[in-house]
Amino acid sequence: MTTRPRKTDYTNRAQQRLLQVVLALFADVVQGMAPTALAKAVGCSVPVILRDLDNLATAGLAERDEATGLWRLTQRLPQQSIKVFAALDTAQRRLDEARQRYTRNPG
Repeated sequence: MTTRPRKTDYTNRAQQRLLQVVLALFADVVQGMAPTALAKAVGCSVPVILRDLDNLATAGLAERDEATGLWRLTQRLPQQSIKVFAALDTAQRRLDEARQRYTRNPG
Protein backbone atom coordinates (compact mmCIF):
# COMPACT_ATOMS: atom_id res chain seq x y z
CA MET A 1 0.00 0.00 0.00
CA THR A 2 1.37 3.38 -1.00
CA THR A 3 1.03 6.22 1.45
CA ARG A 4 0.99 9.83 0.45
CA PRO A 5 2.60 12.61 2.46
CA ARG A 6 0.19 14.40 4.76
CA LYS A 7 0.43 17.51 6.85
CA THR A 8 -1.09 15.65 9.78
CA ASP A 9 -1.22 11.99 10.60
CA TYR A 10 -4.52 10.84 12.06
CA THR A 11 -3.64 7.17 11.77
CA ASN A 12 -4.52 5.25 14.90
CA ARG A 13 -2.98 1.80 15.38
CA ALA A 14 -5.98 0.38 17.23
CA GLN A 15 -8.39 1.56 14.55
CA GLN A 16 -6.14 0.21 11.80
CA ARG A 17 -5.95 -3.15 13.58
CA LEU A 18 -9.74 -3.25 13.95
CA LEU A 19 -10.08 -2.75 10.21
CA GLN A 20 -7.60 -5.58 9.64
CA VAL A 21 -9.72 -7.81 11.89
CA VAL A 22 -12.84 -7.00 9.84
CA LEU A 23 -11.03 -7.80 6.60
CA ALA A 24 -9.67 -11.03 8.09
CA LEU A 25 -13.19 -12.07 9.14
CA PHE A 26 -14.29 -11.89 5.50
CA ALA A 27 -12.09 -14.95 4.90
CA ASP A 28 -14.78 -17.21 6.37
CA VAL A 29 -18.19 -15.65 6.79
CA VAL A 30 -19.91 -19.03 7.19
CA GLN A 31 -17.91 -20.95 9.80
CA GLY A 32 -16.02 -18.05 11.36
CA MET A 33 -12.52 -17.86 12.73
CA ALA A 34 -10.87 -18.64 16.03
CA PRO A 35 -9.39 -15.73 17.98
CA THR A 36 -5.96 -17.40 17.72
CA ALA A 37 -6.19 -17.48 13.92
CA LEU A 38 -7.30 -13.86 13.85
CA ALA A 39 -4.48 -12.83 16.17
CA LYS A 40 -1.99 -14.53 13.89
CA ALA A 41 -3.52 -12.98 10.76
CA VAL A 42 -3.44 -9.50 12.26
CA GLY A 43 -0.15 -9.86 14.13
CA CYS A 44 -1.21 -9.24 17.70
CA SER A 45 -2.03 -11.15 20.87
CA VAL A 46 -5.24 -13.06 21.56
CA PRO A 47 -6.30 -10.73 24.41
CA VAL A 48 -6.04 -7.76 22.02
CA ILE A 49 -8.10 -9.62 19.41
CA LEU A 50 -10.74 -10.47 22.02
CA ARG A 51 -11.08 -6.76 22.87
CA ASP A 52 -11.37 -5.93 19.18
CA LEU A 53 -13.99 -8.64 18.67
CA ASP A 54 -15.94 -7.36 21.66
CA ASN A 55 -15.98 -3.90 20.07
CA LEU A 56 -17.12 -5.34 16.74
CA ALA A 57 -19.87 -7.26 18.55
CA THR A 58 -20.97 -4.08 20.32
CA ALA A 59 -21.19 -2.37 16.91
CA GLY A 60 -23.24 -5.29 15.56
CA LEU A 61 -20.55 -6.25 13.03
CA ALA A 62 -19.31 -9.55 14.49
CA GLU A 63 -20.74 -12.37 16.54
CA ARG A 64 -19.44 -15.40 18.38
CA ASP A 65 -20.90 -18.80 17.62
CA GLU A 66 -21.53 -20.17 21.10
CA ALA A 67 -21.36 -23.77 19.88
CA THR A 68 -17.94 -23.50 18.23
CA GLY A 69 -16.39 -20.42 19.83
CA LEU A 70 -15.59 -19.09 16.36
CA TRP A 71 -16.20 -15.48 15.39
CA ARG A 72 -17.81 -14.36 12.16
CA LEU A 73 -19.20 -11.22 10.62
CA THR A 74 -22.87 -10.51 11.11
CA GLN A 75 -24.94 -9.87 8.00
CA ARG A 76 -24.44 -6.10 8.34
CA LEU A 77 -21.24 -5.69 6.32
CA PRO A 78 -21.83 -8.40 3.71
CA GLN A 79 -25.23 -6.82 3.02
CA GLN A 80 -23.41 -3.63 2.08
CA SER A 81 -21.67 -5.46 -0.75
CA ILE A 82 -25.09 -6.30 -2.17
CA LYS A 83 -25.81 -2.55 -2.29
CA VAL A 84 -22.53 -1.99 -4.16
CA PHE A 85 -23.41 -4.62 -6.77
CA ALA A 86 -26.92 -3.20 -7.15
CA ALA A 87 -25.45 0.27 -7.75
CA LEU A 88 -23.03 -1.17 -10.31
CA ASP A 89 -25.91 -2.94 -12.07
CA THR A 90 -27.88 0.32 -12.20
CA ALA A 91 -24.86 2.17 -13.59
CA GLN A 92 -24.33 -0.56 -16.20
CA ARG A 93 -27.97 -0.30 -17.33
CA ARG A 94 -27.63 3.47 -17.71
CA LEU A 95 -24.42 3.04 -19.68
CA ASP A 96 -26.07 0.43 -21.91
CA GLU A 97 -29.03 2.76 -22.53
CA ALA A 98 -26.71 5.64 -23.41
CA ARG A 99 -24.71 3.40 -25.76
CA GLN A 100 -27.93 2.34 -27.49
CA ARG A 101 -29.00 5.98 -27.93
CA TYR A 102 -25.71 6.90 -29.58
CA THR A 103 -25.37 3.81 -31.77
CA ARG A 104 -28.91 3.70 -33.19
CA ASN A 105 -29.30 4.45 -36.85
CA PRO A 106 -31.20 7.70 -37.27
CA GLY A 107 -34.64 7.08 -38.71
